[in-house]
Amino acid sequence: MLSEADSDLVTAAVARAEATTDAEIVTIVAPRSDEYRDIALWYAAAAMLLVPLFAALFPDLGLKLLALVHDAWSAPGEDLILGVLMLAQILVFGLVFALLGPVARRIALVPKSIRHARVRARAVLLFRVSAERRTDSRYGVLLYLSEDEHMAEIVADSGLTGKVGPETWGRAMAVMLPHVAKGHVGEGLSAAVERIGLVLATHFPKTAADTNELPDRPISL
Repeated sequence: MLSEADSDLVTAAVARAEATTDAEIVTIVAPRSDEYRDIALWYAAAAMLLVPLFAALFPDLGLKLLALVHDAWSAPGEDLILGVLMLAQILVFGLVFALLGPVARRIALVPKSIRHARVRARAVLLFRVSAERRTDSRYGVLLYLSEDEHMAEIVADSGLTGKVGPETWGRAMAVMLPHVAKGHVGEGLSAAVERIGLVLATHFPKTAADTNELPDRPISL
């Protein structure tokens, strides 16, 4: 999360950037964009479904386990075999789900494409709440950082989308992420805000009628 010093650093960067443009910049920092509990469920379910396959590949081991609950002098019935198999599946499901309790473990197992999609979805949702259509000119920009995923997104209002391409925002994020990777979140956000400000000043320079319509201070969730 942002320290007070980092918040002051980002606030100053936003104020400097907005002094050169009619656009408004909002910065939001979140610990993560999703809890990924469904990922734990998927892995636990997959492990559970592997139990019958394991039993088929290693029948001798399965028989030894059955011997723990059945008289070794007679063949186990189908009901017993199915019951033990179902119990093993339940135990495996519970074990894997428990092992994936810490969110850091879940995130580590999430494919990058899924993490990116959820960070993007969260950024768009927050943009709609914090900046979309809240400026007269529709020149609002959200810079969003999701710390646990080590990902960022920039979402722009309708007045900007036709004039500034995604590759331009990508370069701004590329400036930020190396700082964030070193733990310098405030410096990273400030560097990205500075780059965003240069782009906005080129396309939407400051006019006399402009007012500060959105808060400069970063929002920590």
